[in-house]
Amino acid sequence: MPNARAMFFFLAAATSVAALNASALADTEPCRSMQYERNAYTVCEVDLRKATLRLYWKRPDGTPYVYLSSLPRVLEGEGGRLLFAANAGMFDPALKPVGLYLEQGRELTHLNTRSAHGNFHMKPNGVFYLSADAAAVAETRQFLQQKPRPQLATQSGPMLVINGRLHPRFNRRSTSLKARDGVGVRADGRVLFAISEGEVSFEAFARLFRDGLNCPNALFLDGGSAATLYVPSRNGHGNIVPLGPMLAVFEKSR
Repeated sequence: MPNARAMFFFLAAATSVAALNASALADTEPCRSMQYERNAYTVCEVDLRKATLRLYWKRPDGTPYVYLSSLPRVLEGEGGRLLFAANAGMFDPALKPVGLYLEQGRELTHLNTRSAHGNFHMKPNGVFYLSADAAAVAETRQFLQQKPRPQLATQSGPMLVINGRLHPRFNRRSTSLKARDGVGVRADGRVLFAISEGEVSFEAFARLFRDGLNCPNALFLDGGSAATLYVPSRNGHGNIVPLGPMLAVFEKSR
């Protein structure tokens, strides 16, 4: 077991490499680089009429995929090539999703409504889901009330933007800065994934989604060295630390 000092330097290096990878991938379609309020981000925009979104956690043999580069390069049965992949939410030391995880219509872990410490439990948290070719981000409580029947869903937290308002616990003067990734859905149905190329606060990241990307609802997926993006045309795994749930976006074959 590494000591605390060694672990600190390992995580710092991992975060730095993740930021460099994000910068290198920023201008690879459908991803682009974006400056907002003096912070640099990579933003990937998904039109579900032209792309297919999938969630992945375990291989057919039951072992986790672990690395983004291990995901299929082509969507089986549809022929669409992998455009990009990213972390899809928080996970425990066994790489199991912390909250609801629904893949290809199968619920593999249940909705988590418990109260505890940590970002996931900074209420309100929420769910990103895809149902009948339409994507949405909803508070966990709203998701429970509406009872949608999604084909895929991943729960994380905290919510970044809630019906046009920033999460009530975010502080503009916060000194907690980390690499962060998240997802939002615009009014026109486009799905926006963003990853910071440096360290930002929750409040700054939420403003990116609300004011910079025009997303009335957005969800934090993860941060630190787990915030990562992978484009198959580049080298490397796309992530240094092992990941649990992952999302992948494939081009629809014509």
